[in-house]
Amino acid sequence: MLILTLLAALAFIAVHLFIGRLRFLEGTPRHALLSVAGGVAVAYIFLHVLPELAAHQKTFARALELSDEAAEAWVYLVSLSGLLVFFGLERAAKTSRGRRLAATGESRLEREVKWLHLGSFFFFNFLIGYLLLHREQTGLWSLAFYASAMLLHLATSDFGQRQEHADDYDAETRWVLAAGIAAGWLVGALDREVPPIVIGFLFAFLAGGVVLNTLKEELPEDRDSRFLPLAAGAALYSALLILIG
Repeated sequence: MLILTLLAALAFIAVHLFIGRLRFLEGTPRHALLSVAGGVAVAYIFLHVLPELAAHQKTFARALELSDEAAEAWVYLVSLSGLLVFFGLERAAKTSRGRRLAATGESRLEREVKWLHLGSFFFFNFLIGYLLLHREQTGLWSLAFYASAMLLHLATSDFGQRQEHADDYDAETRWVLAAGIAAGWLVGALDREVPPIVIGFLFAFLAGGVVLNTLKEELPEDRDSRFLPLAAGAALYSALLILIG
Protein backbone atom coordinates (compact mmCIF):
# COMPACT_ATOMS: atom_id res chain seq x y z
CA MET A 1 0.00 0.00 0.00
CA LEU A 2 2.92 2.36 0.69
CA ILE A 3 4.06 2.02 -2.93
CA LEU A 4 0.56 2.83 -4.20
CA THR A 5 0.40 5.98 -2.08
CA LEU A 6 3.82 6.99 -3.40
CA LEU A 7 2.59 6.55 -6.97
CA ALA A 8 -0.45 8.69 -6.18
CA ALA A 9 1.78 11.38 -4.66
CA LEU A 10 3.98 11.35 -7.77
CA ALA A 11 0.87 11.71 -9.94
CA PHE A 12 -0.18 14.76 -7.89
CA ILE A 13 3.29 16.26 -8.28
CA ALA A 14 3.23 15.61 -12.04
CA VAL A 15 -0.04 17.56 -12.31
CA HIS A 16 1.55 20.56 -10.60
CA LEU A 17 4.69 20.51 -12.70
CA PHE A 18 3.22 19.76 -16.12
CA ILE A 19 -0.32 21.21 -16.15
CA GLY A 20 0.95 23.95 -18.46
CA ARG A 21 1.52 21.41 -21.21
CA LEU A 22 -2.17 20.50 -21.45
CA ARG A 23 -2.88 23.14 -24.08
CA PHE A 24 -6.09 21.48 -25.21
CA LEU A 25 -7.76 22.59 -21.95
CA GLU A 26 -7.32 26.28 -22.76
CA GLY A 27 -9.94 28.55 -24.23
CA THR A 28 -13.46 29.82 -23.63
CA PRO A 29 -15.96 28.41 -22.85
CA ARG A 30 -14.31 26.40 -20.09
CA HIS A 31 -13.29 22.92 -21.25
CA ALA A 32 -15.86 20.32 -20.24
CA LEU A 33 -13.20 18.06 -18.67
CA LEU A 34 -12.33 20.75 -16.13
CA SER A 35 -15.96 21.08 -15.07
CA VAL A 36 -16.33 17.28 -14.86
CA ALA A 37 -13.24 17.20 -12.63
CA GLY A 38 -14.74 19.85 -10.36
CA GLY A 39 -17.96 17.86 -10.06
CA VAL A 40 -16.04 14.74 -9.08
CA ALA A 41 -14.14 16.55 -6.33
CA VAL A 42 -17.30 18.06 -4.84
CA ALA A 43 -19.13 14.71 -4.99
CA TYR A 44 -16.28 13.03 -3.15
CA ILE A 45 -16.37 15.60 -0.36
CA PHE A 46 -20.14 15.53 0.14
CA LEU A 47 -20.73 11.79 -0.31
CA HIS A 48 -17.58 10.33 1.21
CA VAL A 49 -15.66 12.69 3.46
CA LEU A 50 -18.47 14.51 5.28
CA PRO A 51 -20.60 11.39 5.95
CA GLU A 52 -17.45 9.64 7.14
CA LEU A 53 -16.81 12.43 9.63
CA ALA A 54 -20.40 12.31 10.87
CA ALA A 55 -20.14 8.54 11.32
CA HIS A 56 -17.13 9.02 13.60
CA GLN A 57 -18.57 11.77 15.77
CA LYS A 58 -18.29 9.52 18.85
CA THR A 59 -14.52 9.67 18.48
CA PHE A 60 -14.69 13.45 18.61
CA ALA A 61 -17.11 13.33 21.52
CA ARG A 62 -14.77 11.16 23.58
CA ALA A 63 -11.62 13.10 22.69
CA LEU A 64 -13.17 16.51 23.36
CA GLU A 65 -15.49 15.38 26.17
CA LEU A 66 -18.56 16.71 24.37
CA SER A 67 -22.02 15.43 23.65
CA ASP A 68 -22.55 13.70 20.30
CA GLU A 69 -24.49 16.69 18.98
CA ALA A 70 -21.83 19.18 20.05
CA ALA A 71 -19.05 17.01 18.62
CA GLU A 72 -20.81 16.81 15.27
CA ALA A 73 -21.22 20.58 15.22
CA TRP A 74 -17.50 21.02 15.88
CA VAL A 75 -16.61 18.72 12.97
CA TYR A 76 -18.60 20.80 10.53
CA LEU A 77 -17.32 24.00 12.11
CA VAL A 78 -13.78 22.89 11.24
CA SER A 79 -14.88 22.24 7.66
CA LEU A 80 -16.47 25.69 7.50
CA SER A 81 -13.24 27.13 8.91
CA GLY A 82 -11.30 25.52 6.07
CA LEU A 83 -13.59 27.16 3.53
CA LEU A 84 -13.38 30.57 5.23
CA VAL A 85 -9.59 30.46 5.66
CA PHE A 86 -8.96 29.76 1.99
CA PHE A 87 -11.61 32.29 0.96
CA GLY A 88 -9.91 34.93 3.10
CA LEU A 89 -6.53 34.14 1.58
CA GLU A 90 -7.97 34.36 -1.93
CA ARG A 91 -9.54 37.74 -1.19
CA ALA A 92 -6.26 39.00 0.31
CA ALA A 93 -4.46 37.96 -2.88
CA LYS A 94 -6.96 39.76 -5.14
CA THR A 95 -6.77 42.92 -3.02
CA SER A 96 -2.98 42.80 -3.02
CA ARG A 97 -2.83 42.47 -6.81
CA GLY A 98 -5.23 45.39 -7.16
CA ARG A 99 -3.07 47.62 -4.96
CA ARG A 100 0.10 46.72 -6.80
CA LEU A 101 -1.55 47.16 -10.19
CA ALA A 102 -2.67 50.66 -9.22
CA ALA A 103 0.77 51.56 -7.87
CA THR A 104 3.13 49.97 -10.39
CA GLY A 105 1.04 48.68 -13.29
CA GLU A 106 2.03 45.08 -12.45
CA SER A 107 -0.63 42.50 -11.59
CA ARG A 108 1.50 40.69 -9.00
CA LEU A 109 1.23 40.01 -5.29
CA GLU A 110 2.86 42.23 -2.69
CA ARG A 111 5.76 40.45 -1.01
CA GLU A 112 4.11 39.74 2.35
CA VAL A 113 0.86 38.52 0.80
CA LYS A 114 2.78 36.48 -1.75
CA TRP A 115 4.53 34.40 0.91
CA LEU A 116 1.31 34.03 2.90
CA HIS A 117 -0.42 32.78 -0.24
CA LEU A 118 2.38 30.35 -1.09
CA GLY A 119 2.39 29.13 2.51
CA SER A 120 -1.33 28.39 2.34
CA PHE A 121 -0.81 26.44 -0.91
CA PHE A 122 1.96 24.44 0.74
CA PHE A 123 -0.18 23.64 3.78
CA PHE A 124 -3.19 22.64 1.67
CA ASN A 125 -1.08 20.28 -0.43
CA PHE A 126 0.70 19.00 2.65
CA LEU A 127 -2.68 17.84 3.95
CA ILE A 128 -3.50 16.16 0.65
CA GLY A 129 -0.18 14.29 0.63
CA TYR A 130 -0.41 13.37 4.31
CA LEU A 131 -3.93 11.98 4.02
CA LEU A 132 -2.83 9.60 1.29
CA LEU A 133 -1.54 7.47 4.15
CA HIS A 134 -3.75 8.51 7.06
CA ARG A 135 -7.49 8.51 6.48
CA GLU A 136 -10.42 7.31 8.56
CA GLN A 137 -11.04 4.48 6.09
CA THR A 138 -8.19 2.33 4.84
CA GLY A 139 -7.95 -0.10 1.97
CA LEU A 140 -7.51 -0.05 -1.78
CA TRP A 141 -10.95 1.36 -2.69
CA SER A 142 -10.64 4.17 -0.17
CA LEU A 143 -7.25 5.10 -1.59
CA ALA A 144 -8.51 4.89 -5.17
CA PHE A 145 -11.47 7.20 -4.48
CA TYR A 146 -9.36 9.69 -2.57
CA ALA A 147 -6.49 9.74 -5.07
CA SER A 148 -8.72 10.08 -8.14
CA ALA A 149 -10.84 12.86 -6.62
CA MET A 150 -7.83 14.84 -5.41
CA LEU A 151 -5.98 14.36 -8.70
CA LEU A 152 -8.87 15.85 -10.64
CA HIS A 153 -9.32 18.63 -8.10
CA LEU A 154 -5.64 19.58 -8.32
CA ALA A 155 -5.76 19.59 -12.11
CA THR A 156 -8.75 21.97 -12.07
CA SER A 157 -7.26 24.27 -9.44
CA ASP A 158 -3.79 24.37 -11.01
CA PHE A 159 -5.14 25.10 -14.46
CA GLY A 160 -7.12 28.05 -13.13
CA GLN A 161 -4.16 29.44 -11.22
CA ARG A 162 -1.88 29.17 -14.22
CA GLN A 163 -4.39 30.82 -16.53
CA GLU A 164 -4.54 33.86 -14.27
CA HIS A 165 -0.81 34.23 -13.54
CA ALA A 166 1.29 31.93 -15.71
CA ASP A 167 4.63 33.58 -14.92
CA ASP A 168 4.20 33.32 -11.14
CA TYR A 169 2.84 29.79 -11.42
CA ASP A 170 5.70 28.49 -13.59
CA ALA A 171 8.42 30.26 -11.63
CA GLU A 172 7.35 29.56 -8.05
CA THR A 173 3.84 28.32 -7.33
CA ARG A 174 4.07 24.91 -9.00
CA TRP A 175 7.25 24.09 -7.08
CA VAL A 176 5.69 25.05 -3.76
CA LEU A 177 2.64 22.91 -4.55
CA ALA A 178 4.80 19.93 -5.51
CA ALA A 179 6.92 20.36 -2.37
CA GLY A 180 3.78 20.38 -0.22
CA ILE A 181 2.65 17.04 -1.63
CA ALA A 182 6.10 15.51 -1.20
CA ALA A 183 6.47 16.78 2.37
CA GLY A 184 2.98 15.60 3.36
CA TRP A 185 3.55 12.12 1.95
CA LEU A 186 6.97 11.83 3.61
CA VAL A 187 5.68 12.88 7.04
CA GLY A 188 2.74 10.51 6.62
CA ALA A 189 5.06 7.64 5.72
CA LEU A 190 7.25 8.25 8.77
CA ASP A 191 4.40 8.86 11.24
CA ARG A 192 2.63 5.56 11.89
CA GLU A 193 0.40 6.45 14.86
CA VAL A 194 -1.94 9.37 14.50
CA PRO A 195 -4.90 9.95 16.86
CA PRO A 196 -8.26 9.58 15.08
CA ILE A 197 -9.27 13.04 16.28
CA VAL A 198 -6.34 14.58 14.37
CA ILE A 199 -7.22 12.76 11.15
CA GLY A 200 -10.83 13.82 11.48
CA PHE A 201 -10.00 17.49 11.89
CA LEU A 202 -7.52 17.43 9.00
CA PHE A 203 -10.08 15.77 6.76
CA ALA A 204 -12.74 18.30 7.75
CA PHE A 205 -10.46 21.27 7.15
CA LEU A 206 -9.37 19.89 3.78
CA ALA A 207 -13.00 19.35 2.78
CA GLY A 208 -13.82 23.01 3.29
CA GLY A 209 -10.80 24.04 1.25
CA VAL A 210 -11.67 21.71 -1.63
CA VAL A 211 -15.24 22.98 -1.82
CA LEU A 212 -14.09 26.61 -1.86
CA ASN A 213 -11.38 26.06 -4.45
CA THR A 214 -13.71 24.08 -6.72
CA LEU A 215 -16.46 26.70 -6.61
CA LYS A 216 -13.86 29.46 -7.08
CA GLU A 217 -12.85 27.90 -10.37
CA GLU A 218 -16.40 27.29 -11.61
CA LEU A 219 -18.32 30.42 -10.58
CA PRO A 220 -16.50 33.45 -12.09
CA GLU A 221 -18.26 34.81 -15.18
CA ASP A 222 -15.04 35.05 -17.21
CA ARG A 223 -14.63 31.26 -16.90
CA ASP A 224 -17.85 30.74 -18.92
CA SER A 225 -18.28 27.54 -16.91
CA ARG A 226 -20.45 24.63 -17.95
CA PHE A 227 -23.13 23.40 -15.60
CA LEU A 228 -23.97 20.12 -17.33
CA PRO A 229 -20.42 18.69 -17.31
CA LEU A 230 -20.06 19.70 -13.64
CA ALA A 231 -23.36 18.04 -12.78
CA ALA A 232 -22.48 14.98 -14.87
CA GLY A 233 -19.12 14.57 -13.12
CA ALA A 234 -20.77 14.85 -9.71
CA ALA A 235 -23.60 12.45 -10.66
CA LEU A 236 -21.38 9.76 -12.19
CA TYR A 237 -18.88 9.82 -9.36
CA SER A 238 -21.69 9.80 -6.80
CA ALA A 239 -23.20 6.74 -8.45
CA LEU A 240 -19.82 5.00 -8.38
CA LEU A 241 -19.34 5.82 -4.71
CA ILE A 242 -22.80 4.49 -3.84
CA LEU A 243 -22.47 1.30 -5.90
CA ILE A 244 -19.01 0.34 -4.63
CA GLY A 245 -19.28 1.86 -1.17
